[in-house]
Amino acid sequence: MPKEQNKKLVRRYYEEIVNTGKVEDIDSFISPNYAEIHDNKKYWIGLEGAKEHVLGVRQTYPDLHLTVEQQIGEGKWVVSRVTMRGTHRGEWLGIKPTGKVLEVSAVNIDKVVAGRIVEHSGAANLLGPLLEAGAVKVADGPDRDVAPSTATPSNGASRRR
Repeated sequence: MPKEQNKKLVRRYYEEIVNTGKVEDIDSFISPNYAEIHDNKKYWIGLEGAKEHVLGVRQTYPDLHLTVEQQIGEGKWVVSRVTMRGTHRGEWLGIKPTGKVLEVSAVNIDKVVAGRIVEHSGAANLLGPLLEAGAVKVADGPDRDVAPSTATPSNGASRRR
């Protein structure tokens, strides 16, 4: 499958399955041999695991919407820079719902073989949005030496207190 078709398949998966929660059509996008990579470990979760993952994320963020900002295709691989927006309405990793809309930027890496996604991995910037939502707190103390308002991604600067 040419790389443009692979990119289109991944984009359609996000739009038609992840954004809607209509997992009954997931087998049009995901291989029965689907695996997710976390911390460099491969977990073979198949179609049922993929369905559970989508439904679990949508339980935490019922109005979840993933926007593909940019995609790069290289052979079987598709890299997507995405923005996830959703209202934090369900408990996640022990964090109680905040009711706040969170925006998370992420990079996803998907492998497409024979017209189906067979492997997924990626990284998401969760700390910033969870701090903004008040779901995670920064501890004050003697070891804290960076003021949050002075370190920005654009300038990389940090100031000592």
